[in-house]
Amino acid sequence: MPEKQFNVFNEEIEECCSDPITGFFRDGFCHTDNLDRGLHVICAQVTEEFLEFSKNRGNDLSTPRAEFNFPGLKNGDSWCLCAERWKEAYDNDCPPKVFLKRTNKKALTVVDINILKEFSIDLI
Repeated sequence: MPEKQFNVFNEEIEECCSDPITGFFRDGFCHTDNLDRGLHVICAQVTEEFLEFSKNRGNDLSTPRAEFNFPGLKNGDSWCLCAERWKEAYDNDCPPKVFLKRTNKKALTVVDINILKEFSIDLI
């Protein structure tokens, strides 16, 4: 388990999703460490458009994979996305909305906070 990690507001990171269980460590959080080369740190609410985009880029997140205990994602599910994939979706006009309180601050090494705020679901 990684050391305590923080969200983009430098607060303790909140759980992204436990049904289906998400995160690089499959702990429900967008925790990361140096083994996480994909940087799975942006907690997003996926859309059909994003799932199709990701599938076309070689990462099928919608098809169930029993061997990985993965049910497949559907529209509205929350998931810890790779920061580069989210940015790629943004660059192609199909980024899913994000939960900033559940997004690891390491996402800011890839995506500007102001861009993330534009797509925030939980910004007060």
